[in-house]
Amino acid sequence: MSAVPYDPHDDILRLRVTAKDPQTLRALLRDTRSDTGGRPHVEADGRIGIDVYATAAQVPALEREGVTVTRTGNASEAGRAAQAEVGSGDRFAPADAVPHGLAAKLTG
Repeated sequence: MSAVPYDPHDDILRLRVTAKDPQTLRALLRDTRSDTGGRPHVEADGRIGIDVYATAAQVPALEREGVTVTRTGNASEAGRAAQAEVGSGDRFAPADAVPHGLAAKLTG
């Protein structure tokens, strides 16, 4: 367990940012220097969207005229859930499980 106290306001949120046109999205990303995930996607109505990773404190900077911000998940929470699935023991602790010797490349 980490010695750093947990603060949910520091969580990284996954957001879907949709702008009215590519120029608006480009200006937003240039101004906010946001962390993005993936490539922009053109929506059915012609708007353009991209996934952005930001803290709750950074969300107001993303909200402006011509831009819609939708929370799609909590990346930090998903990471903590994945870390909880990882064992804490030493998988090589039993004497018979310790790798030793030289490996041979098998064909076939």
